[in-house]
Amino acid sequence: MNKIIISVIAIIILIGWYIRIEEFWFSKKSAQLNIVEKPSYPIDSNVLTTLDQTIIPIPVPTNSPKLLPTDLAKFKENGYGLWKTGSGLAYEKRLDLMSTTYNSSWVRNGKTLLNFFTISDIHISDEESPSQWIFVGYKGGNSSGYSPVMLYTTQVLDATIQTINALNKKSQFDFWISLGDNINNAQYNELRWFIDVLDGKIINPDSGSKDDPIPWSHNDYQDEYKAAGLDKSIPWYQTLGNHDHLWMWAYPLNDELRATYIGRDILNMGNVLTDPLGVKSKWYYMGAIDWSTQYWDVIWAWPVADFTTIPQVPSADKNRRTLSSIEWMNEFNNTTTKPKWHWFSNNSSSYSFEPKTNLPLKVIVLDNTQSNIDFNVKEQWYLEDKRFNWLISELDKWQAENKLMIVSAHIPAIAVGYSNHSPISRKQLIAKLNSYPNLILWISGHVHRNIVTPLKSPDINHPEFWFWEVETSSLRDFPQQFRTFQIVRNSDNNISIFSTNVSLAVKEGSPAAISRSYSIAAQQIFNNKIPLLPTGSYNVELIKQLTPEMQWIIARY
Repeated sequence: MNKIIISVIAIIILIGWYIRIEEFWFSKKSAQLNIVEKPSYPIDSNVLTTLDQTIIPIPVPTNSPKLLPTDLAKFKENGYGLWKTGSGLAYEKRLDLMSTTYNSSWVRNGKTLLNFFTISDIHISDEESPSQWIFVGYKGGNSSGYSPVMLYTTQVLDATIQTINALNKKSQFDFWISLGDNINNAQYNELRWFIDVLDGKIINPDSGSKDDPIPWSHNDYQDEYKAAGLDKSIPWYQTLGNHDHLWMWAYPLNDELRATYIGRDILNMGNVLTDPLGVKSKWYYMGAIDWSTQYWDVIWAWPVADFTTIPQVPSADKNRRTLSSIEWMNEFNNTTTKPKWHWFSNNSSSYSFEPKTNLPLKVIVLDNTQSNIDFNVKEQWYLEDKRFNWLISELDKWQAENKLMIVSAHIPAIAVGYSNHSPISRKQLIAKLNSYPNLILWISGHVHRNIVTPLKSPDINHPEFWFWEVETSSLRDFPQQFRTFQIVRNSDNNISIFSTNVSLAVKEGSPAAISRSYSIAAQQIFNNKIPLLPTGSYNVELIKQLTPEMQWIIARY
């Protein structure tokens, strides 16, 4: 009997220990799961806009040597890429589109009608692709070909999304829109990284063979990490950029280029900026990155004559494949964010949407990038009759229905650059736009700058036909900012558009903070023509004259 009792007690003790062990491992596993669910690279808790604080590059000492953009290890010791915080930038009130007799001194801002933001030109980059254009930039020639900021593009987007989520808690956004160039080289894996960052997935910013320049996790640009994900309450929309569907911003894809993307051979081409043969020239290997190194050494960017065999990347990767325009649009339905399809349901890269059902305002998204035909490399802005006629039909429709209108297009209506092949000239476009009094804004990216331009018609007696063009700078290059917009009804029933630049709330030592330093160093080396330096930022209140009819309608909101 005693043996039975002892045995029962022993069994109870064993069961107790088993339960405690199970609880311990379950608790440990739960803790691990909780850690995984948190973002790997949290941002700084102090989230500010440029109204409160600006980022100011510290000038490179005059006695420092001239560095190349590949000299990453030498940046800090020679004074490159250093920055400090400066005072905020107040709103500049702009009355350019108002009558000379307009008196704003008694006008007060009233209700906010719409609150949204734009991001542009993040250029998510697969730095291991064999189909890049590195040779034009690695010696300091053109930052579009090579820049050290390409290392951390997915991590910068993750920090952007976290900054947005923090601002959304303070003031709810009605929507946001990407102004294009989400990706750098029209690749499937680049687009998936962009969408997966928004979805808060595990991001592996590595293609081909697995590489780990610095052993252990979360300490180099190739490490897998958990993205935070966009607040699911914010709907977002997409504008097509030239990098999204063309080879390195300028050329339509052909079979030879497509094969290079998914193969191992380094792209063989001449200088498309100067060689009249363009992509058909064959005399220089475009280069690649030794992604097993901490500072991303450039290799194989030399003349073909210097090689006895074709240089190759270590591994091919089918996920580097290019996408047709239809495949590109369909990929936006493979996401947990809203709205469904992000409005590409009609397989067209141009569309319209209404951000708030109780507000008479439409956003018209226009594809004004180069078409997929063989144009001169310097062509970027392009609008043929089909897209122009579609735009006119949308403007006509929403004007007739008394809706205010915003046009979102990747390339500014007044963009620098060539447009000799575009059937519709910029002059024709702007003249037509100036016939719609309800058009209030043209928003764009592409040029990587924060500027505001008043677009007036020749009829000075009707300022209601004038509209504003607002450009958003790049998240890739300095000053690495996005832009918020608040449309406010004023006491005279005209409107004010408050637009604010936002720098990322980077945490010291994080990949996004390193990228900020690299973006400043790249600017100091390439000396890109960025207006509004040293900050590159611009906050503005834009006054827009409405027609009496729209004033009456807006007064009800």
